[in-house]
This record gives sequence, structure tokens and C-alpha cells, in this order.
Amino acid sequence: MAPFTVGCLLLSAAWLQAADANFLFAGLSITPEPWNKSANLAKLERYARDAAARGANVISTPEGFLEGYVGNDKRTPGLTADKYRKAGEELTGPMLTRVSKLARELKVYLLIGFAERREGKMYNTAVIFGPDGSVTSRYAKSHTAADEPFNTPGTEFKVAQTAYGRWGTLICFDRQLPETARTLALRGAQFLLVPSWGGYGEMNDQMMRVRAYENGVWLAFVHPKRCLIIDPRGKVVAKNEGEEDQIVLARIELRGDQRQFLLEQRRPELYGDIVKPVESKPRH
Repeated sequence: MAPFTVGCLLLSAAWLQAADANFLFAGLSITPEPWNKSANLAKLERYARDAAARGANVISTPEGFLEGYVGNDKRTPGLTADKYRKAGEELTGPMLTRVSKLARELKVYLLIGFAERREGKMYNTAVIFGPDGSVTSRYAKSHTAADEPFNTPGTEFKVAQTAYGRWGTLICFDRQLPETARTLALRGAQFLLVPSWGGYGEMNDQMMRVRAYENGVWLAFVHPKRCLIIDPRGKVVAKNEGEEDQIVLARIELRGDQRQFLLEQRRPELYGDIVKPVESKPRH
């Protein structure tokens, strides 16, 4: 079906046909060990089983959880391409296969962040396995702060159709560019998952609330020391207590007829400067 306009917003038929959904989300605000993939996978299995036992339908780790987010050269001084490559895993390899089987065993959607080795390149990836163990979505981080020298930036903002509505994924620094969340919202996303590792605190809390509000979406920010689950009005409905390892749970209710008021008020013909490249200035 061809897309058509509502006001000045180009909307797809899929966006307008989004269904209602109600599910329990679990953010695993837990810290992995650098390089120790076996221990981190065991920790994921323990916490995911606990979350599922509490009724969670959707579970997410932070960014780079499997290998402990070692691909950032500020976090890992002396990092080399060869050493980082050894930290990577293929999507069809034994470790990700275990995660797939875990999702199938628990009958949940399960997101894990990991260093992906794919066709000779490395990516900072978040994959979501569905309740049948198949890949629901795979997203490669598209923006960094020039601190992941061996990762290839992703180039796609896909929206996944799931049994619980339409979801988009961003990873850490992606969230600081407003165009990323807006693109996913314009493509019909009702829920944004944001596994992260970098900065957190008051400024980030406010930024995440604004991203949810300005796009009319639910949003889950999942970080080793901070977890926020935010509704489309920008209200934090659940968050972590303290910085120790914990599971943050919240009931998410997506409405297929949710009116995306701010998106409807846009005048895209005025915004051409947004997509013009900005000249980079040398860093000192």
C-alpha cells in the first residue's frame, strides 16, 4: 500500500495499522566483566530467568554486555584491532546461539548487546531474539563519539514488527542525535530500546524523557548503572534504585491509535538545513 500524508507528515500504512500491545518489560541494569564472555553469558542467563519468572515478556541488557564493552579505546587503553576481533562473536556462533535458545526456553523477546564479527568487519550490535529463538531485529550502532576505532558504523534504522507492537533500537551515543529517534518514530516505531554504556545522570534522564515525549513513543534506557522506562508523555514509570545490579520492571501499554501530535505538526519543507553536512573543525 502506498504511503499517504496526514498534514505534512508522511505516514506509512503500517504506522496507522499498528496494534495495541501490553507487555512487561525488564531492563537488566547489570555490569559485565571486561573480556569474560563466559561469565557474562552465565550472568545473563541467571538474570533473564529471574526476570521471566517475574512475568517479563521482553528483556534487555546494556550495550556491549557480552564482552563487557571493550571496543571503546577510552575504556580499554592499548586496544588493538586483533585483540578486539577476538572479543567479537558471529551472530550464528555458539554464544549467540545460546542466547537464542535462552529466549526460546523462556518464551521471551531478549535483547543482548555484543561486539559482532561479520564478513571481516566489527560492529557494535544489539540483536533481539524472539520467543521462538529467531532474530527479530539486528541493529548496528550508527553514531559514536570517535571512540570505537575498530567498529564499522551501521547505516540503517529499521523498525521491527513484533507480537507486542513496532520497535526500534538505538545504541548509546545514537540517542544524543535527535534525528535518530525521530527517524524511527516516523517509520512507525511505538517503542524504542536504548541499550547503553556511556554517560548517565540528570542530563541524560532529561534527554531520554524528551526523546520519548517529542516522538510520542515508549522508551527504555538500559545501562549498567541506570535504567529508565518512560511513557510517551515523558513520564518515568520505572527506574533503578541505587547502582548495584538489578532488574527494573514496568508494564508497557502500546496503543495502535495513539496520536503522534508533535509529528503531525511538523513542516518538513522548512527543515532542509537538518540534512546538510556540518564542516568538521579540527580537535585540539
